[in-house]
Amino acid sequence: MTAQDPELLNKAVATVRMLSVDGVEKAQSGHPGTPMALAQITLEIWLRHLRYDPSRPKWVDRDRFVLSCGHASMLLYSMLHLSGYDLSLDDLKQFRQWGSKTPGHPEAHLTDGVETTTGPLGQGISNGVGMALALKMRAARVNRPGLVGARVFGICSDGDLMEGVSSEASSIAGHLGVDNLIFFYDDNKITIDGETDLAFSEDVAKRYESYGWATWKIDGHDTAQIRRALDEAVALQGKPKLIIARTHIGIGTPTKQDSHKAHGEPLGAAEVKGTKEKLGWPLEPTFYVPAEVYELFKARAAEGRAVREAWEKTMEDFAKQDAAGAASLQALLARKVPDNLFDQLLAVAPKKEAATRVTAGTIEQKAAALVPSLVGGSADLNPSTKTYIEGSPAIKKGEYIGRNIHFGIREHGMGAIVNGIAAVEGFIPFGSTFLVFSDYMRPTIRLAALSGFHSIFVFTHDSLYLGEDGPTHQPVEQVWSMRLIPNVDVVRPADGIECAAAWTHALTRTNGPTVMALTRQNVPSLERPTGWDPRTMLNGGYVLADASDPTMVVVATGSEVSVAVAAKALLDAKGERVRVVSMPCLEAFLRQPESYRNAVLPPGVPRVSIELGVSTPWRSIVGEGGLVIGYDHFGHSAPAKVIAKEIGFVPEAIAATIRAWRRGSDDPLSQA
Repeated sequence: MTAQDPELLNKAVATVRMLSVDGVEKAQSGHPGTPMALAQITLEIWLRHLRYDPSRPKWVDRDRFVLSCGHASMLLYSMLHLSGYDLSLDDLKQFRQWGSKTPGHPEAHLTDGVETTTGPLGQGISNGVGMALALKMRAARVNRPGLVGARVFGICSDGDLMEGVSSEASSIAGHLGVDNLIFFYDDNKITIDGETDLAFSEDVAKRYESYGWATWKIDGHDTAQIRRALDEAVALQGKPKLIIARTHIGIGTPTKQDSHKAHGEPLGAAEVKGTKEKLGWPLEPTFYVPAEVYELFKARAAEGRAVREAWEKTMEDFAKQDAAGAASLQALLARKVPDNLFDQLLAVAPKKEAATRVTAGTIEQKAAALVPSLVGGSADLNPSTKTYIEGSPAIKKGEYIGRNIHFGIREHGMGAIVNGIAAVEGFIPFGSTFLVFSDYMRPTIRLAALSGFHSIFVFTHDSLYLGEDGPTHQPVEQVWSMRLIPNVDVVRPADGIECAAAWTHALTRTNGPTVMALTRQNVPSLERPTGWDPRTMLNGGYVLADASDPTMVVVATGSEVSVAVAAKALLDAKGERVRVVSMPCLEAFLRQPESYRNAVLPPGVPRVSIELGVSTPWRSIVGEGGLVIGYDHFGHSAPAKVIAKEIGFVPEAIAATIRAWRRGSDDPLSQA
């Protein structure tokens, strides 16, 4: 028997449905109705088109499957178990339990076969766009038949397509003609609140056609229609594809089919019993899998293994025929970074007064030359963020050889696509915009951190000093809002040399995203002490200007470091002995050994922090007795130098504030 056998296929559909129902019922938590509705579609994808090998779950040229409606995770877990991935029946029985490999939503860092973390709706299909684009870019780089044939298949829901991020990413996919992307849209017309027409009545097909996608409308429970649409979609070139499948949530349940009661809660013992009886399925044991269904999937896994082995043979032949080309491909896939990257970037770091967005942009050009995997773009702000990779074209429809991506004014979609690219072997992606617009991207940055993606986010115009555009564009809380996300490293360099460290950090940190915060305005090139080791910058914080037996330590970041150095001179002239610590990356500093941290910030020595932004979080660094100099209000529309003077962020005012603090007085400048 094969997947073409209707009786066996029906048994496999029932198996997936009931595994999902049993998992949710045992956990007494989850979403049973959607996995039931999507079992037929998912099986057609996995048994007839998806190229995978569970014995090599990270095989480079595998097809990717993305369950964008991640709340239906028992569907994916059931498929992974049946397909032979490292997910046992006991793992399915531990659905949503402590320490399990089957959490409530699929998490890429936790479970083999999960390609991207899909919790917040809209992210999965948007990541899928990035994955498919990365595969097109990889194919263009390799330009050799048989080495890159991977595609992205997925399923999305009403909720996914209501979220704005999916609209942004889907628009880009259509514009670029990403034709290795095939998604089913589960049109079940049910959300948690009730029927979708409470809030959603648009014509999805027309919307996606206007984006440049090819669309089909089918009955999601008719095998012939599913197969025909899927075969046509796989064969069609030039466009991404959306197959709109009308399905029935909770299909086969006695009373909850087509009801929101089948969506976000267990069916209940009576409903489960009635469903199994209606289906002719054994009530016991739960989590039942017929032997012939296992055999069906075992045969499919063998087919996938053969495809993978044939691909490996093609790679071997490639290496024999073109050793240099094969080595280049392997370096790309490994995202190879030179061992001496920091030294090479440091050598080109401008040592003159300039905005850090400018110096970082200069250093990025050298980084791009050294790291072929580096790709990315901006949300329509290349002239401002200075991130365009020179000497390389922009990616266009049908032309994927370039390294620059024009994301348009779609920050959230940009972030999700960057994460999708990071999920595919071959590229280290970045996205750039103004720091204040990181607010549009926070969910994607958080998911990059959760997933451990090697994503880079380059944000410029990092403070009130962007000036005349005023409060709507001036970030106040954004730097700390990024720092507060676990596993995000925020680098705010003070000058050109620190920009070299910033790019080194971003390119060599592989287990999570790095955020850069760069200035619009010029900052001076700072002097370092004789014999200073530049590698101390990579520790996240270091002594920039010292004093013997310091009476205080002033910690500053970014453009405020030069202000701290100038204030030190004024304070030292009044009898203080001030150590200035530059803290380009607080997260990296806090990971250093206690001995290093204590050497930089000696216990018992009073501390001051200076950063032009919200002040409260710095209390954790300076302590209750320390002084935090920040800015807890929105900005002002004025030239940068006027703003600095008016809010007291010039050396004389900073020094006066610190002297008043040392005297114990309540100087209002300390509350600025």
